[in-house]
Amino acid sequence: MPTYCCQNPFFQRQFTTTQILLAKRQKQPKIRVPSKKAAAAKARRKAVLAAKKIDRSEFLSFADAIAVLRAVEVASPNSTLDLYVKTEIKNGVAVPKGRVNLPREAKAMTEDKILVFAEGRQAEEAKKAGAHFVGGPELIDGVINNRFKATTILCTPDLIRAITPRLGRVLGPLGLMPSERRGTVTDDIAGYLQRIRGTSEWRADKTGNIHMPIAMMHFTIEDMMKNIRHFMASVKRVTGNTKEAEDSRKLKNSGAKPVTNISKVLLSSRQGPGIQILDY
Repeated sequence: MPTYCCQNPFFQRQFTTTQILLAKRQKQPKIRVPSKKAAAAKARRKAVLAAKKIDRSEFLSFADAIAVLRAVEVASPNSTLDLYVKTEIKNGVAVPKGRVNLPREAKAMTEDKILVFAEGRQAEEAKKAGAHFVGGPELIDGVINNRFKATTILCTPDLIRAITPRLGRVLGPLGLMPSERRGTVTDDIAGYLQRIRGTSEWRADKTGNIHMPIAMMHFTIEDMMKNIRHFMASVKRVTGNTKEAEDSRKLKNSGAKPVTNISKVLLSSRQGPGIQILDY
């Protein structure tokens, strides 16, 4: 019998209707990705709606909250009054961190461990000023390996480029990386150490929570209020929640840092409840 060309496998055309190929042929709907501006507007609307749901009638002023907690702790005059501040940290923004000298300290101050990246004359000045660890780039491995456990790290301007590539990712999330904005990159190492002497450091955790023992229960109400106002002024200054910072942000090309909002402030004690504050 004659052989037809259609029986030749080279002339046969393969057809398939598998689900995979059919799915590829179908046009996929485009997913609309909102812009950053639209996403920010949506976040603001959600925040406004959430704020409306909060029952602010249960909030107290600082003075009333102190009165309640002192009544709860009447049998424990040596217990501490604790202040909690919740900040809204944005992506790419360092955790809030600062120093404060309270009018009346609530607890014994712990000694700061100071590490200074400096060489030559500035290194000698840092040692005389009381720095615990002083040296050049040779200290980098010790910082990464946690051999040098420092609570404050300073650096001279001529060494900052040498330490940033390796230490930026290590110290940045901890809020310890020297920066010009915070004043920890400076030629006046001795002057900086002199200024921070007698002050205590406060620092938010990774989620933006700040905890500070603010007073003892046997303090007078006036001393408690002075400590609270003093500490809150330091937090607002660092997070940009001051009138001066707001005016600076209104100016074009001012280079002002973005504000870190304070969403919640509470007072508590060892046996007492956490009381949300109205007048912070």
